[in-house]
Amino acid sequence: MKQFPPSELLNSLPKQFFAGLVKKVGEYIAEGHDVINLGQGNPDQPTPEHIVSKLQEAAANPINHKYSPFQGHRYLKQAAADFYLREYGVTINPDKEVAILFGGKAGLVEIPQCLLNPGDTILVPDPGYPDYWSGVALAKAEMVTMPLREENAFLPDYNELSSESLVKAKVMFLNYPNNPTGAVATEEFFKETVKLANDQNICVVHDFAYGAIGFDGQRPISFLETEGAKEVGIEIYTLSKTYNMAGWRVGFAVGNESVISAIELLQDHLYVSLFGAVQEAAATALTASQECVRELNELYERRRNVLINGLRSIGWDVTAPKGSFFAWLKVPEGYTSGQFAEILLDQAHIMVAPGIGFGEYGEGFVRVGLLSSEERLAEAVRRISCLEMFKK
Repeated sequence: MKQFPPSELLNSLPKQFFAGLVKKVGEYIAEGHDVINLGQGNPDQPTPEHIVSKLQEAAANPINHKYSPFQGHRYLKQAAADFYLREYGVTINPDKEVAILFGGKAGLVEIPQCLLNPGDTILVPDPGYPDYWSGVALAKAEMVTMPLREENAFLPDYNELSSESLVKAKVMFLNYPNNPTGAVATEEFFKETVKLANDQNICVVHDFAYGAIGFDGQRPISFLETEGAKEVGIEIYTLSKTYNMAGWRVGFAVGNESVISAIELLQDHLYVSLFGAVQEAAATALTASQECVRELNELYERRRNVLINGLRSIGWDVTAPKGSFFAWLKVPEGYTSGQFAEILLDQAHIMVAPGIGFGEYGEGFVRVGLLSSEERLAEAVRRISCLEMFKK
């Protein structure tokens, strides 16, 4: 069979980090091992019943068997605007300030292609979500990393950026609650970000994927709650985490009108919008009772406490995340993140994500997902306690 080589563009894309994790786990499972997979970010709970029921009802409606409007149904844009007003007190124009997305990841990968020319500079957090890099590569842009350090609560220190980088930068990615660190942003930090963006003419893209998940009574704040934020950027929200709809592939971007218009223009050339029944169900999720969201948040907090308290009890000095459904754990002294992850998989049959997979400044940590039952998390702690390095 003839082999047709891929384009230079495809060859330039970064290796898909999570695909490698999935493959590794599969190999161990195929060998008969009981693997506790804490390495991925795939929600383990079902989509709430009232959302599924709306999908089933809407799927039977012949109007949804036709093409949806290219830029999505207005009722879903209105639902997104209603959601932001109710949850964050932010007024959104549904006709000009909302773009429907094929999941949050799609928007994040599209943004560099919408706003950057080859060679342009984008500021990206390190450690950060690896798919940010994919969009940068597709746009043939240049990436300048912003270190997220433990001593600065995993918030970037803008004073570390060179004046040259700030002058050249056109776009900045941020993500709070943060993947992978579980850190949350403060009002002061977002105010500082808006000022910097105004001064340097940088478009801020805030990835708010974990916006519904905050612990210890603290509610994560939206970037758009900050005065002037809509003037300098957008926020990308996904229903994947808030409503356990990861497989549904639906999200939206809200904020600066010019950026929203650019996203919709690109998507006009890529898609013919989402299946109408998914849009109806998404609107129901955003506007119906949010009790399911509160219950989910409580579930993640219980799991966090089981994991963190358990690990501390066996002598592992770990920090509890403030948000997201990830814990960012410092590896024991003397090991790299990759070495420690290999030991956990090989000796304890536990998969975690090595921090180096999220960037240079992720070295020294592993990311653990709170996406298994409390019983399985307790079992993971028990297995880890049997490792030689944790024996007392």
